[in-house]
Amino acid sequence: MKYFICVIGMVLVIEGLPYMTYPEWTKACLRKLMEISNASLRVTGLLAVSIGLLLVYFGTR
Repeated sequence: MKYFICVIGMVLVIEGLPYMTYPEWTKACLRKLMEISNASLRVTGLLAVSIGLLLVYFGTR
């Protein structure tokens, strides 16, 4: 459980860095994100999840 909490903490640190260091850039990216089609976002999300699962799999072997 300690490892899981550490992983969640690191995810929050990495996710929070752009908002803390470059808030204007982050807002601009989010505005551009609204222009991307739902299908493209779903494919991108699927790829990110798949790569993440592969990294977890190979990291725990």
